[in-house]
Amino acid sequence: MALATVARLTGDLQLAEDAIAEAHAAALETWPAAGIPDRPGAWITTVARNRALDVLRREARRGDLERAATAALTALESSPTVVQPIEDDQLQLLFTCCHPAFAPEVRVALALRFVCGLRVPEIARVLLEGDEAVAKRIQRAKAKLRAASIPLRLPPAGLLPERLPSVLECVYLLFTEGYAATEGDQWVRTELCDEAVRLAVLLARTLPEEPGAAALAALVLLQDSRRGTRVDDAGRPVLLPDQDRSRWDHGRIAEGIRWLAAARAHPDMSAGSAAYLLQAAIAAEHAQAPTWERTDWPAIVAAYDQLAQLTSSPVVLLNRAIAVSHADGPAVAQPILLALAEDPRLARSTALALALADVAERSGDLTAARRHLTAAEARASTVAERSHVRRIEERLDGLASG
Repeated sequence: MALATVARLTGDLQLAEDAIAEAHAAALETWPAAGIPDRPGAWITTVARNRALDVLRREARRGDLERAATAALTALESSPTVVQPIEDDQLQLLFTCCHPAFAPEVRVALALRFVCGLRVPEIARVLLEGDEAVAKRIQRAKAKLRAASIPLRLPPAGLLPERLPSVLECVYLLFTEGYAATEGDQWVRTELCDEAVRLAVLLARTLPEEPGAAALAALVLLQDSRRGTRVDDAGRPVLLPDQDRSRWDHGRIAEGIRWLAAARAHPDMSAGSAAYLLQAAIAAEHAQAPTWERTDWPAIVAAYDQLAQLTSSPVVLLNRAIAVSHADGPAVAQPILLALAEDPRLARSTALALALADVAERSGDLTAARRHLTAAEARASTVAERSHVRRIEERLDGLASG
């Protein structure tokens, strides 16, 4: 959140990014000897603000005095010495990055990088794109942001709706990366989940007339209710059938159901809002099922059928195929999954390889299951994923030897 605060104060995203980097470097030098401050986030923000202030002062002293630098300097010097990151700063920068001057795919990549803090490889994975393409897109967007002097502020209320779809997508993708990380040694990234839930609920409360915001709040709350049971004590993934449902966060489930009802109460809904609503309805089916065996899979497949009519996302089609495997059996789902394997957007998908392994095992074809598990292990980008795949392989070894 420090980046959002400094960017709002300076009006310059590049300057804010540089100042934050310098503040983190200063922390690495100072904290080992002086100790970590009680509020490290506020410390970083304050140091970054002061570094940005120094830069603006130097700009203001140049012969070719820049009006923008002088205006920013005046605003920054009049701000409090200690700046506390607040929700509105995050929201302001999120809506700024989703400015209509940018194409939708640019808005999302820019916001995920500078508001949500995801790195380029993580953004590329959640967008199902290549690293280089995403990196170039972000660099071009940064240059345009500065050249066009796009203001880093929350737009007037009348302009919020046109930016909201991209904002909602950013929050959804942030939660997705937190809920099942694409890189690193953690399966669940708690800080990303927390931030996504906070932003989703803040948006729903700020824009009560927008059903998409309510639907997204319902979706992330319902999904996040299972967070504490998704890994074991060793940090290894625990899949839905094996989770202890008594440990789910039933307060979040109740809140999610309330937001779901609020979204359903809206008479008119865009396709984008309906997509979040259907995903929230699916999450509600899982959250309210007393056991794995009593999950209403036909209802979930029906919701995915409607969702597939609204979006061409291969992830939606993959999840639908997995639901079909439980509703109608692995033999029905297997050809659907094999057809999805031809989609280049799923070329790096560990989930697809695991789904193919699962239906092969349930069909009694352990040889095919092993082949798909080998592909899954090769695609796994996190320690947790690789550990999960190896545990399945060990279980198949036991079945073969037994």
